[in-house]
Amino acid sequence: MTDKDFIPKIDLSSLIINGVTSPQSFDTIKEIKKACEDVGFFTVINHGIPNTSIEKIHSNCKNFFSLPLKKKLTFAPNKWNKKSDTFYRGYFPSTVNGKEGLDIGDPLLTTSMKELTQKEKFEVNHDMSLIDSEWQLNINDYYDRVFSLGIILFKALIGCISNNIELADIAFQRPKTFSTLRFNYYPKQDKPVEISSQDGVALGCETHVDSGIMTILYQDKKGGLQVQNRNNLQWYDVPHDPDSLVINSGLALQFLTNDYLKATNHRVLINKEERISIPFFFEPSYDFDLNPKYLGITDKPIHEINNYEIFLTQSLRKFTEYDRNI
Repeated sequence: MTDKDFIPKIDLSSLIINGVTSPQSFDTIKEIKKACEDVGFFTVINHGIPNTSIEKIHSNCKNFFSLPLKKKLTFAPNKWNKKSDTFYRGYFPSTVNGKEGLDIGDPLLTTSMKELTQKEKFEVNHDMSLIDSEWQLNINDYYDRVFSLGIILFKALIGCISNNIELADIAFQRPKTFSTLRFNYYPKQDKPVEISSQDGVALGCETHVDSGIMTILYQDKKGGLQVQNRNNLQWYDVPHDPDSLVINSGLALQFLTNDYLKATNHRVLINKEERISIPFFFEPSYDFDLNPKYLGITDKPIHEINNYEIFLTQSLRKFTEYDRNI
């Protein structure tokens, strides 16, 4: 089986144009369901996000990481910048786990929303206007678009299990969600962050599953992302396609569906040249319970049922960059 054969490519045009409940979208939804059941990863084309929006956000990402380290650290949480009053959102340096990152929360969150901002993970994004005058416009645009795509895909998925697709509007209420737009920059790496215990391959990003409901990823032409086949445990490259986005299901979806839709191991090979990726971690509201009963699943729950805030805190413990006493 080739890499292209293993990772399904799905055309979302009928779903975007006609909607989730349209009979014209039935075949597309079946493809999405099968991809999540069999692989946990797929790529999408005609996804409704214009290339111009992606190009602008990619440019913002490159501009940020080209700043001097001293400047980037001014946007870091308290662990790396003792003058900072944030602990969750912001920049983390490559000394943490081989890559630099910038975590961006919902742009709709403002300092006036005291009920939310008093919670430890709800932090208003940094003002980047002096660094990049187009920053906020581009972030607002891309965040809105990719969040909307997440809603469509979530409705398509749960519609395969339950008639309760309105659950999407309950589970994902902005700005109550923890959804995160992440900028990743992988510098040229000489030292791997992990050597795979399975096949001895040098990695630039550790083997893991994502915490959220799903991840919507833009990766540049450098590639390097690999997905594990659940059946034979072999690794397959996720092919780069400038017109596609990569979608993968996360651990929260696995808990919500009582292991019906499982999260899949993935990793990034060590980078001999610079690489950028821009994942959007599509995550529900902090107080949404990951309870399979919402989908009409009556089997005994496999996992402890918690709200997403508790689940996320527990799940993030496995990631070095989130070792921040949160």
